[in-house]
Amino acid sequence: MGADSGRYRGTESRISQWLRRRPKPQPEADEAARLALLLAVADAGMPISPAAHPSGYRCSCERVGCPTPARHPLSFAWQTQSTTDRDQIERWAAGQPLANFITATGMVHDVLDVPLTAGHSALDRLTAAGVDVGPVARSGEDRMLFFTATRGTPEDEDEWWPCELDCHPETMDERPGMRWHCRGSYVLVPPASLPGDQDVRWIRGPEHPLPDPLTLLEILTDACAQYADTADASDLDHDAVAWPTSR
Repeated sequence: MGADSGRYRGTESRISQWLRRRPKPQPEADEAARLALLLAVADAGMPISPAAHPSGYRCSCERVGCPTPARHPLSFAWQTQSTTDRDQIERWAAGQPLANFITATGMVHDVLDVPLTAGHSALDRLTAAGVDVGPVARSGEDRMLFFTATRGTPEDEDEWWPCELDCHPETMDERPGMRWHCRGSYVLVPPASLPGDQDVRWIRGPEHPLPDPLTLLEILTDACAQYADTADASDLDHDAVAWPTSR
């Protein structure tokens, strides 16, 4: 009885330790590489601010049932907080060595966010056609992010709509699986860690000039339509709209 009791206590202790464990700080070399990548984004003119990070299979915000673990900003004021100031970014990176970073879209750039399979197909076609493709990132195992110049805010505000309207389920028939992140939205920028040992990484870095989104849109739309035709209905998550613009 005593031996069994000890064994169970030992097992419980190991489980408790596993549940409480936190990611270890990155080595100095990794921290320097991380900072260099973040500063490269800022140098490209894309404003960034700190975001949550994985804590085991949970989110560092410790919100029960966080809908976007490790994918959301730390501050409610992320739109005004986002910056390209190198000194501020260095302070954030040093003070929060595990934090991911988001970039606020619709100021300098937009992001066309498509299923990974469609993204690979579109990237091959765009490259073969000689189209100038800008920065491209892979997000986890299911999405690809095409960074473009922003549409901006036209003189007639009736011609402009915020990102959330691009992402309602009823718009999916027009651009299946595509999300257009513009003003009022954000995406993670590399390097970023996601739950389950996934990450966000560059396929084409931020040193590439931002293209006009319309130069990519036709091929991206066609690739997404082909993806929708070949994928099972369950593969398309019509409720997975752009990540929340407030939390």
